[in-house]
Amino acid sequence: MSDTMIKLENVTYEYKSNEEEFMALKGINLEIKKGEFLVVLGHNGSGKSTLAKLINALLLPTNGKVYVNGMDTTDEEKIWDIRHTAGMVFQNPDNQIVATIVEEDVAFGPENQGVEPKEIRERIDKALEIVEMTRYKKHAPHLLSGGQKQRIAIAGVLAMNPECIILDEPTAMLDPTGRSEVMETVRKLNKEQKKTIVHITHYMEEAVEADRIIVMEEGQIVMEGTPRQVFSQVDKMKELGLDVPQVTELAHELRKEGIDVPEDILTVEELVRAL
Repeated sequence: MSDTMIKLENVTYEYKSNEEEFMALKGINLEIKKGEFLVVLGHNGSGKSTLAKLINALLLPTNGKVYVNGMDTTDEEKIWDIRHTAGMVFQNPDNQIVATIVEEDVAFGPENQGVEPKEIRERIDKALEIVEMTRYKKHAPHLLSGGQKQRIAIAGVLAMNPECIILDEPTAMLDPTGRSEVMETVRKLNKEQKKTIVHITHYMEEAVEADRIIVMEEGQIVMEGTPRQVFSQVDKMKELGLDVPQVTELAHELRKEGIDVPEDILTVEELVRAL
């Protein structure tokens, strides 16, 4: 068994519309290991969402190959299995919620997969427990907060039991409380449920916990490494028009003033210790 969950080999993707062509991805090579927590950073238009949709076979590469757990996304017979393996959570939970009762919404995916009713019940309970939404199972989703809705959307994906979960800016529409709820859930999925996570975000603080970060710009991967390796390159991140976590930036400014603190500080606690 290979320990690679996702592999992109020289992938390009071109959007075509009314005579216009736009290269969204240009020759991407990327390998994501099973159980890895990968964060994808970059501006709007850098190719992040296109990358996510290629992994889930919502889009097929113009050139190159995308493999999900060894399955080629262009193989039509494998599409069903690929989407079982790589579940997708979108930016707006309202687009993903289909039922008027929370537990029915979570049941929607496994019902479509033809899972036995008894197992569906177990999966719903387990998924709601993981996202800490059990007590809302009889509630109407539209009455929940943004963070709670997004956790229900994640539970709906979890109930289909994917090995890999792709989150395309899942916290973009949420307030800070909702964001931290969703991130707590994502961490738990990775650490406790051993799910492979591909998390696309523009919040630098969310990237700190990743195993690895890739930074995209104009359809290419321009930086790659651990959070410490990426964020310690403050000037390069700024050139790309991206931020680094506030505390990393503060440490960077302190260094410029001649105060001897490490380059690769990521948390307030680390900076306090260093000072």
